[in-house]
Amino acid sequence: MEIYAIERKNRILSQLQQRGRVEVSRLADELNVSKETLRKDLRELEAENLLSRVHGGAVPVKEQYLDKQRSAIYREQQHREEKIRICKKAAALVRDQDTIFIDNSSTNYNLVRYIDPKLHVTIITNSVKVLMDSAYLDPNNFTFISVGGIFRKEFFSLVGEPALSAVNSYHPNITFLSCFGIGKEGILYDISIYETDIKKAAMSIADRVVLTADHTKMGVAGGALLSTLNNVDDLITDIKPGTAELECLKSCGTALILADE
Repeated sequence: MEIYAIERKNRILSQLQQRGRVEVSRLADELNVSKETLRKDLRELEAENLLSRVHGGAVPVKEQYLDKQRSAIYREQQHREEKIRICKKAAALVRDQDTIFIDNSSTNYNLVRYIDPKLHVTIITNSVKVLMDSAYLDPNNFTFISVGGIFRKEFFSLVGEPALSAVNSYHPNITFLSCFGIGKEGILYDISIYETDIKKAAMSIADRVVLTADHTKMGVAGGALLSTLNNVDDLITDIKPGTAELECLKSCGTALILADE
């Protein structure tokens, strides 16, 4: 059975994470494609800073690249007005008695404050900032659940196996998450390899997955593969995407929600 390019690339990155190195000859056999096809895939992935090619295969990108993450405080201020409008639209999707997951993204920091305070909502998160800000909210109807885990103090997030195990023990009605960028063919990227596992788990257990991303994230690739739009039910953004992006959303079955409509 033919494996499409996007599927091959997903498998390549997955094997790279598991093994720490991939070899062209071995992957070519496993994926039943030619070595030249594999080399082409590796060249394209390297161009997107997702791996580094070496003789006979590839290795993960340098840690220096993955560590080029802006601080949570700085990221929150970038395109703040757009993020607020997106959060308001996302909050309107929440219904009474819902259980929701909110990731640790600057886009979603303010989502909770726009949920109708009369609703009874359970909020699961790996974002320490969301938890801290909840102390200043008036509603007593919201129940907050921290997933625990390893504390990344520079990003106010909780990650690692304990956090992953906790996330997998719940079943949210909606998972709200953002990403570093939405690349070609609807591939979702995140610049932090430490939090992609948490986001992937939160997507897999939810009834509905809502991606919140302002227009600057369209056509952008990051350092780690997160998922694809095929696994996203709704995209909330601030500006209507271009024709190519709209076609991609349609083919992936992802509904477009504009923040100002």
